[in-house]
Amino acid sequence: MNRIIVGISGATGIIYGVRILKALRTCGVETHLVITQSAVKNMIIETEYTVADLESLAHTVYDVEDVGGAIASGSYRVDGMVVIPCSIKTLSAVANSFNYNLLVRAADVTLKERRRLVLVVRETPLHEGHLELMTKVARAGGIIMPPVPAFYHMPKTIDDLIDQTVGKVLDLFSIDGKLFKRWGTKDEMKLVRERKKQ
Repeated sequence: MNRIIVGISGATGIIYGVRILKALRTCGVETHLVITQSAVKNMIIETEYTVADLESLAHTVYDVEDVGGAIASGSYRVDGMVVIPCSIKTLSAVANSFNYNLLVRAADVTLKERRRLVLVVRETPLHEGHLELMTKVARAGGIIMPPVPAFYHMPKTIDDLIDQTVGKVLDLFSIDGKLFKRWGTKDEMKLVRERKKQ
C-alpha cells in the first residue's frame, strides 16, 4: 500500500484537499493528514464540511502543533507528500526550512529524504517574491503545481475542473485515479475530429 502525507494549509481551495483525500482512499492509498488552523477557517467559509468529515477521510490525523508526530521524522517511511492547497505562507516556510509546525516540518523532511513533494500553490497574481520562493522549492527538489484548469476534456461542472487538477497531482505520484479524460484517448481524439467538421 502506498503511504502519502496530505497537508492542507490556509489558502482558498480547500475543496482540492477534500477531493484528493477521497480519491486516495478510493485508490487504496494510506493517507496521513495534517491541517492548519487557517485551513479549518477556510473550510468553514468555503464548504459545508466539518473537521470531523475531513478527518474521517484520512487513515491517520496529526495535530499541526505536534512537531514530534511520526511524519516529522525521516525514518518514518512515506512515498511522498502533497500540500493542497498550499498558501504563500506555507510555501515561504517550506522554501526557507522554517519548520514552525508539523506540516512544514513534514514537507522539509520529505525534501531532505529526496521523496516527492508537491505544492499546489493557490495564489494569483504572483509577484517576484512568490516566484523566487517557488524557484527555491523547485531547486530543492519539490514540484510546484498551481491548480490551473485544462479545458480539452470539456468540463461541464466545477467538480470536473477540480478532478482534473487532483488527477494531475495523483499522476505525479504514479497513481491513476481515473478522474479525467486524458489527451490522446480515443474519446478525446473523436471529439477533436467532430469539432473540426463544424
